[in-house]
Amino acid sequence: QVQLVESGGGLVQAGGSLRLSCLASRRTLRNYAVGWFRQAPGKERDFVAHISWSGVSIDYADSVKGRFTISRDNAKNTVYLQMNSLKPEDTAVYYCANHRDGTMFLTSSYDYWGQGTQVTVSS
Repeated sequence: QVQLVESGGGLVQAGGSLRLSCLASRRTLRNYAVGWFRQAPGKERDFVAHISWSGVSIDYADSVKGRFTISRDNAKNTVYLQMNSLKPEDTAVYYCANHRDGTMFLTSSYDYWGQGTQVTVSS
């Protein structure tokens, strides 16, 4: 079982930046592709970004392309999400999860989820 812990969230003004981290424990994360999702109050959990186990293949939701960057450091068992040019509509709880199989865009394709980290962007 993989245990994932997100960190790095906070309150930031529009146009600012944050870097989220997803640290794995109990098992190595290097064998897994990893996805980031976000969930705003009253809304579904939406796909944000995905990175393959090697880091070679990367995908983003259209809403964050050009502003967010996903990366990983397998030696540190950590996946990152660098978020720049933040907008109020980016406000949500952000989650990471290991990708088991199936399409990367669906939450049902992922096994283990962290507890989430809150990102709030003020206008």
